[in-house]
Amino acid sequence: MLSLVSQTWPWWVSGLAIALIMTLLIFFGKTFGFSSNLSNICAMLGAGRLASFFHFDWKKEQWNLWFLVGSVIGGFISVHWLQSGEPMRLSAATVADLQKLHIPFDGKLEPSAIFNWQFAKTARGLLMFLGGGFLIGFGTRYAGGCTSGHAISGLSNLQVPSLIAVIGFFIGGLIMTHLFFPFIFN
Repeated sequence: MLSLVSQTWPWWVSGLAIALIMTLLIFFGKTFGFSSNLSNICAMLGAGRLASFFHFDWKKEQWNLWFLVGSVIGGFISVHWLQSGEPMRLSAATVADLQKLHIPFDGKLEPSAIFNWQFAKTARGLLMFLGGGFLIGFGTRYAGGCTSGHAISGLSNLQVPSLIAVIGFFIGGLIMTHLFFPFIFN
């Protein structure tokens, strides 16, 4: 069993799992979104006394908090006990693109040249992490949800605002990849 869960699975397994989860959520009248947990946590901690946005019954969305907990536990188990030790397989073109940006590919999911405390303490790293975090938080609030909420739940429910948001996510990703990444990393 351990060898089954620690190996790479075909892409379609995730697709089937997402389809099953979305079918169940739609059946029970729920919507999925990971960023809504931030609002739930703020409401749970009493932020509703300071801002009316957080004044709601967070207990109705308690299932989503359990999903967050399960995701963190699943990620921890995966990283610490299920990794095979083999480097991540990445296309040669992607490795070449990373090298053009002076980011060496070390076989890890997140490049250690960027995701480390030394880089985070530089002006570039601080700007990247704090600025990126701010933009993600602002964008999530402005768009009324995160990429998973709009792309998975919103599109499954045929919501036009989610389609518009997903198109915006893709355009923003292209702009970031082709315009800002070369500027930041060169």
